[in-house]
Amino acid sequence: MEESIAGFKERGSWGDVVEHGERVTQALRELGIESDAFAEWEEWRPKPHERLNKDVNKKTAKQASVNEGEGEKKGKNVGDDLKTAGEKLTESYEKVENGDNDGALKRWEETIDYVARAADSASRKAIRKVENTVYQNVMTQLAPYYFDNELVSANIQKTNRGPTSDEQYFIFEVNINDDTLKTQVSELLGEYESSIDRWHVTTEKETANVEAAEGVEPPIEPEQDDQSKFTIN
Repeated sequence: MEESIAGFKERGSWGDVVEHGERVTQALRELGIESDAFAEWEEWRPKPHERLNKDVNKKTAKQASVNEGEGEKKGKNVGDDLKTAGEKLTESYEKVENGDNDGALKRWEETIDYVARAADSASRKAIRKVENTVYQNVMTQLAPYYFDNELVSANIQKTNRGPTSDEQYFIFEVNINDDTLKTQVSELLGEYESSIDRWHVTTEKETANVEAAEGVEPPIEPEQDDQSKFTIN
């Protein structure tokens, strides 16, 4: 692993970069980090059974897309909001007929809010659809697969500069955005490297039916005695 002001960088096979992501994750977990940002990182980081150009591609496109609007966050679709807007509008007319002008105005304002929220949800979905298509089919051909939130910034890319021409080779750089936390993570990563002979991934490797990374079969791991294994809980 290389460490710089830009973060912690690992170069190697798919297994190497997966383990790098796991070590960073374990360090954050040991430091007591539990948040939505941590969960997002945990979901995005490369897994042993995934492929870069399929699984990480989709997760990157999703992460990079337009955030959900208020209606989407509450689980309301465009049809729901338009239906509610119609109901509020009807109530507004009833208030006018009953001489309750203040009540009518309030219902009218609520009608506008629901219509605006429906329009917002519809536009976000349209933009997101275009973004996903463009990103998955164009942008990942030009730039690394990346992740970014308030906790972690990371990028991973495939390179031809490997030790052998027939081996898939990757570069995975992870940065912790808080300087104090980054220093603590650095110390733990150093301890892992000096005290753990082999890192065993948390996810069971489905070597029988899944090809790792870009379609390359995962290597067969040699048997080791129990004392040489390290498992993340």
